[in-house]
Amino acid sequence: MKKLPNIIRSQQFSRDSLEELFNLTDSIREFPYKYSDSLKGKILTTLFYEPSTRTRMSFESAIIRLGGQVIGTENAGEFSSAVKGESLEDTVRIVSSYCDVIVLRHKAEKSSEKVANLISIPLINAGDGSGQHPTQALLDMYTIWKEFGRADGLRIALVGDLKHGRTVRSLAYLCTKFEGIDLTFVSPEHLRIEDDIKQHLEENELKYKEESDLLKVLPVSDVIYMTRIQKERMENHHYELAKGKYVLNDANLNYIKENSRIMHPLPHVEELNFSLETEKNDKRIAYFRQAENGLYVRMALLHHLLSE
Repeated sequence: MKKLPNIIRSQQFSRDSLEELFNLTDSIREFPYKYSDSLKGKILTTLFYEPSTRTRMSFESAIIRLGGQVIGTENAGEFSSAVKGESLEDTVRIVSSYCDVIVLRHKAEKSSEKVANLISIPLINAGDGSGQHPTQALLDMYTIWKEFGRADGLRIALVGDLKHGRTVRSLAYLCTKFEGIDLTFVSPEHLRIEDDIKQHLEENELKYKEESDLLKVLPVSDVIYMTRIQKERMENHHYELAKGKYVLNDANLNYIKENSRIMHPLPHVEELNFSLETEKNDKRIAYFRQAENGLYVRMALLHHLLSE
């Protein structure tokens, strides 16, 4: 795979580069000792202006497992010079002189794209408002690839807050890299997927439709990708209209095919309500495996970006 300067958006990846990345991920997972010192002496900075658990901690674990080290802050908006009025551009330029790669999460769309060209080290977009979250999409597609042995020809339902869901946007872009994927967007009317995504799908001849009835979609879907309603990105009355509208639980699990998979970028709130026994024993529930996959995909990305 040709070395990428930064990881900013899902569109950067081709079908071939995705398969190379997934094969590298498998290799790291199977033979971790081969890579345990591959990034020795490298330093990763986590620069997060919005909350994170899985993304931040998996990147930190990834660089450590590859022999590198971590510096950073889990709340750059409060515990950095941003409090004093320093611009994101200045912060990134300063921090880039202390490390070998920056992982940036920011509330503003296209924030990573805006600052990546200001520095000479790789920058990874770990979420830019309602824009994109490319490394989440990579681990999502890797999970699909692992669970089914392929990504081609699958019916994928993307469910919930599609207007503000950067994970859904990024995954939709990646779906155009494979053959015969059929997308269904399931959402309330006021939280539909944005027109720029629809236009991209149409330009790439990927079939999609929009639906509001989740139970209608469950029996025919191979992947049900649930997302939470993002209360923090909308007015309260819009949140109340959508809250609890789409919920998967033990009762409606019967609508889902035995070989289908339920995914979620996490964290979840009321949209997933399975018993602990079901989560532990039903193979259709893939979101914990999905979260674990994030560690290995991010190890592969860091190895790609930083190895000599």
